[in-house]
Amino acid sequence: MMTARGPRLHVRGRVGYVDVAEAAGDPRLASLDFVLQAGSPAMDAIRELRGGEGADFEPADFGPAVPDPWRILCLGVNYRDHAIEGGREVPTWPEAFVRGRGSVLGPYADLVKPALTERFDYEGELGIVIGSGGRYIPAAKALDAVAGYVVLNDATARDWQRAATQWTAGKNFEGSMPIGPEVVTTDEVDISDLALTTVLNGEVMQSARTSQMIVDVPSAIEFFSSFTRLRPGDVIATGTPGGVGFARQPPVWLLPGDVIEVSVEGVGSISNRVVAEDDDHSDWRWQPPQKHGSGL
Repeated sequence: MMTARGPRLHVRGRVGYVDVAEAAGDPRLASLDFVLQAGSPAMDAIRELRGGEGADFEPADFGPAVPDPWRILCLGVNYRDHAIEGGREVPTWPEAFVRGRGSVLGPYADLVKPALTERFDYEGELGIVIGSGGRYIPAAKALDAVAGYVVLNDATARDWQRAATQWTAGKNFEGSMPIGPEVVTTDEVDISDLALTTVLNGEVMQSARTSQMIVDVPSAIEFFSSFTRLRPGDVIATGTPGGVGFARQPPVWLLPGDVIEVSVEGVGSISNRVVAEDDDHSDWRWQPPQKHGSGL
């Protein structure tokens, strides 16, 4: 939560949200990063606070559920219908890319449409928050490395994504990935078959189940840990289902005034109002060519 003392870790209590560090008498517990590094002892201490009484907060007080991720490892084209709508073969090998920590945003904050894109798109997804992490983690033991789950919107500047063969630029505009509203721990939810829904201005745009992923959650952890050590605080974005804006006829792009909501059953919902970037950058040198078509 964003407080007068800065961002502080809270846990949902019997009433409201409990300030973890204050209730436990340990100032280190104000930081999710410290909790994830500390592992089970810190997590167990927090669980004991769930029965307490806390304070009520407004949506604007919710910061990113993972405010300073080490990195965000992302799966692209991880639902069959999303591959087909983008004109691609259903992949037999994971499509992976990386987001930086500067791209995260609060779950109810204004989502700024970058001035340099005319094709701003939504992608509702389930996110994995890594706890203990590790290297070469087999799928059968993958959930042991997980701290919890979040909802996220992998909002994408499609014209920047398509301007080159790599997706990095289109996926990394500042504050373009709302994440939250809470980190739901692994003992609270079974993520193998949950409903995922994206709603734009009251209209359902995406509706799928996590069981439809091509690479499921345990396999995603196994895959990424093949080439990099997963660290506490890493986030894995598990990919979006069909129904994104670029594939619609006519295409649907996020515009100022829109409200985009993403929900994952048992994990929560995030909702962001789209606003225009304040400054005029129409004379900026780097303007992506406007390519037509529905391909990724």
